Amino acid sequence: MTKEKEMTKYELIDEIAEKACCTKLDARNMLNAFIDTVTEQLVQGNKIKLIGFGTFEVRDRKGREGRNPRTNEPIQIEASKTPAFKAGKQLKDAVNQ
Repeated sequence: MTKEKEMTKYELIDEIAEKACCTKLDARNMLNAFIDTVTEQLVQGNKIKLIGFGTFEVRDRKGREGRNPRTNEPIQIEASKTPAFKAGKQLKDAVNQ
C-alpha cells in the first residue's frame, strides 16, 4: 500500500496558478471565491452539480442514540445537516485508471 500525499491549500494554489497561467494571488482569489460560493449555496440548501466532476449537497442526518466513549453511558445525538460530495463518473474513471 502506497502512502498517500496530502496537498495543502498553498500547494493547491500553486498548481492552479501554474495550470491557469496566472499569479498565485489570482489563483488564491479564485479558490477562495469557489469555496465561499459553494459554502453559501449549501447554507441556502442548494445543490451544486459539476457534470463529470461531482455534486456538492447537504444531507440530513437523523437523531440517534450513541455512547459516551469514556463512560459508555448512552447519549442522544441530535439530528443535523452535513455537507456531502458525490464524485461524478469522469472523476471516478480518472481515479480508477
